[in-house]
Amino acid sequence: MFDVLVYLYENYGAFEACPDASSLGRSLADAGFDDDEIREALAWLQGLARIVEDAGDLPLESGTSLRVYTPTELDQLGPAAVGFLIYLDSARQLSPRQREIVIERALAITDSPLSIATIKIIVLMVLWSHSADVDFLLLEELLDDDDETHAMH
Repeated sequence: MFDVLVYLYENYGAFEACPDASSLGRSLADAGFDDDEIREALAWLQGLARIVEDAGDLPLESGTSLRVYTPTELDQLGPAAVGFLIYLDSARQLSPRQREIVIERALAITDSPLSIATIKIIVLMVLWSHSADVDFLLLEELLDDDDETHAMH
């Protein structure tokens, strides 16, 4: 599924530029992705579109607030992913709303704990869905698929 998401990011300039689900599914099948991968990716993207649309309902945080992760979130995300999100927070690369969307979409993944590569792709997809200007160094970090890379080198 994540190969499909990275393919979409690399081949469509904007999240809104993606065609409707059936056209996108055909295009992905033509690109060589299997039906299960396509189905999972499209379902995940529909969830992303829904949460982005509803993101205005998420509370704003003050600059001094602290995000506390629930035990369920910690188990699902794992220490590496939580550490990476804390790093992005401290570097101000994600808004509080974007971080909450990342967490929501990460919890929609059945694998746990999540690998750094997986959380990076989720962050990339959330930033892409917001048409956010991504800092070049952050983009390089997000597209680096080396799981052993620690977020705070």
